[in-house]
Formats: sequence, C-alpha cells, structure tokens
Amino acid sequence: METSDRPHAHIPGWGSDLPRENRPAVPMERTPPRLDVPWSDPPPQQPMTVEVLKSVERPDHSRTFGTRLPPKGLSGAIRRAAFRRSENDIGHWLLLVAADRIDVVEGLCEDARRSPAKTAMVAAGIGALGLVAWGLLRRR
Repeated sequence: METSDRPHAHIPGWGSDLPRENRPAVPMERTPPRLDVPWSDPPPQQPMTVEVLKSVERPDHSRTFGTRLPPKGLSGAIRRAAFRRSENDIGHWLLLVAADRIDVVEGLCEDARRSPAKTAMVAAGIGALGLVAWGLLRRR
C-alpha cells in the first residue's frame, strides 16, 4: 500500500511542494535570457503638437504620449489643477476622476449641439423614462 519513499502518494496533489527539478509541471528547458535594451541610445522624443500634462514628480515628459484628446474646457481646467498636485495626494486622483465625469457631460452636450436629431432622441428617451418612473411610483 504505502511505500517508504512516498508515504502519501495516494492523496491527489501530494508532492506539489517538491523541488522544482522533480516536479513534472516545470519545463525542463531553460527560458531564454532577457534581451538587453541599449539605453545608451534612447528613442527620440515625440514632438509636442498639443498640450501634454506632466506630473510634478517627473522632470521631463515621457518619450511617447497620447495626443488624441488634449485637455479642453472645464474638464481640462480641472486636469491642469490636478497635475499641479503630487501623485501622492488623494486630491490629485479625485480631481482626475471628477474631470473624467465632467468630460462625459461635455461630450454629451457637444453631441447634442452638433445633431438636433440626437437631442430629440435623448429628450424622448428621458421623457419616456420619466413616464415609466412616474407610473411605477404612482402604483404605490
């Protein structure tokens, strides 16, 4: 039944803490070593064509950055205020979250300004939602 070299071999999972070379799940080949990155020749700095916000903890901008949505409007002003604070400050992150929420509202207002049809659809949807809520509350 039980052998002296592996007394609990009948238990599933027994021996999972064996040395790495004795475990069957560990690959026998060695993984290739990491590639060395030639930091003596860093990539070139991306040109700044829009305003890019930078943390107060970092002296320079990163080599590459997103330029798709530069800060604008009220949300941009809030983001600029957030980046005047340290990343270690909770106010920095709360301002960024608030700026995200305000950016959503600004985007909805911009969509409504551009397309009167969308405005009518949104108004109809809000009106229908109000009627449903009124009906549900009236039953009580």
